[in-house]
Amino acid sequence: MKNINELYECGYDCLIKDIKTNSKEIEKGDMFVCIKGVHEDRHNYISDAINRGCSCLVVERGDNYSVPFIKVKDTNKELGIISKKFYDYDDSLKMIGVTGTDGKTTTSLVIKDMLVDCGYIGTNGAKGSNFELGTNNTTPDLNLIYKYLKMFKDENLKYVSMETSSEGLLHNRVDGIMFDVGVLTNISEDHLNVHKTLSNYIDCKLKLFKSIKEDGYAVLNSDDRFFDKFKENCKCNIFSYGKAKNSDLRIVNFVLKDNSTLISFSYKDVLYDVESSLKGEYNVYNLMAGISSLICLGFDVRDIISRVKFIKQVEGRCEVFSVNNFKVVLDYAHTENGLRSILTYLNNIKKNRIITVTGSAGGREKEKRKGMGEVVQELSDLVIYTMDDPRYEKVIDIINDMKVEDKDNYIIIENRENAITKAFELAEENDIILVAGKGRDSYMAIEDRKEKYCDFDVVFRYFNEK
Repeated sequence: MKNINELYECGYDCLIKDIKTNSKEIEKGDMFVCIKGVHEDRHNYISDAINRGCSCLVVERGDNYSVPFIKVKDTNKELGIISKKFYDYDDSLKMIGVTGTDGKTTTSLVIKDMLVDCGYIGTNGAKGSNFELGTNNTTPDLNLIYKYLKMFKDENLKYVSMETSSEGLLHNRVDGIMFDVGVLTNISEDHLNVHKTLSNYIDCKLKLFKSIKEDGYAVLNSDDRFFDKFKENCKCNIFSYGKAKNSDLRIVNFVLKDNSTLISFSYKDVLYDVESSLKGEYNVYNLMAGISSLICLGFDVRDIISRVKFIKQVEGRCEVFSVNNFKVVLDYAHTENGLRSILTYLNNIKKNRIITVTGSAGGREKEKRKGMGEVVQELSDLVIYTMDDPRYEKVIDIINDMKVEDKDNYIIIENRENAITKAFELAEENDIILVAGKGRDSYMAIEDRKEKYCDFDVVFRYFNEK
């Protein structure tokens, strides 16, 4: 809690309990910062914020409000500046930022688990030693990020592992934060409904690597087709990982097992072996990105390997349940590359059929749907197409964009719970049911509503009511 005159030279004298950008979350004593987004201008909600008890406003326009207000040129930029002051940001935490199309959540949580005294911010929430909070965005607004950083510091944590999404970078949600390590997992086409072109998408990702301290490290995937572009745009130290022979950390070999992966990698001409509970080739890369990050932070390789046992199962990422006489796999894969990765792994371990339940989000780029459909029908024995956050689009229109009509290995069940239930009813001994696209998301986006829904709850309910 601070007084407004501790933050601004002004004639007002009022206490600020917290900083908010959503009027619906305002509590008595909060400051309301009227940021502007792609679809919304929070100036439109000033009356609501005042009615809910905000103590003051930060605005770009207007001069007749019933509560104290500070007028600034750009509220979006001001949000970061004022949040830094309010939450006493001092750059003492070691910051690791992870970006890429796929693997951000897993890689960030791998780093968190291995570091132990580390906070996490990303798709799966904000997690400290003694708290776990949900987040509306993979990379939250700056006021929330600075709030979480203060909470981590109050817990005496030393590190923060944070997902930095392309949209978060586009909307300046990490402005003012300097990173000790920045990680690139991979780049494929995604979110082009927002970025319009692949070039714009990459430029947003590059913003993370321009925010790395000069003595910090960019941890880059040497097998990614855009490796050279990222390398050229980094002014910090470069550390590469991958199968490429000139990688600083080189993946030599790996063996995929049902419940683990055996990996051999070399670093400074020394060969190391590690066994991980993470499954699939794509998770080999996620783990190597994590190990590379700890090397850049100064940890000994053998110490890092001893920490791999601390890595927990990431909820909604290749999360496997053995039920009846078959397996159910929940996975967040929602891109062509993500689906290919998880299905390639499942084909390597399958003993019978793979039945995939999947869809594609509405209000997002339609161009990627055909590729997604081709992958799931190529690598699955049966596909059940269904809804996945349709928003304002018709589910059947989305499915028609996905399905490969000259193959007959698919059926359509628009209701997602019914589709998952049908997969269970069709399952035979040793089948694998892949439920893809939503992981452990807690809602279904229909029109402008977020209706309560979770794939895990559907699975749990089905097998506990039998």
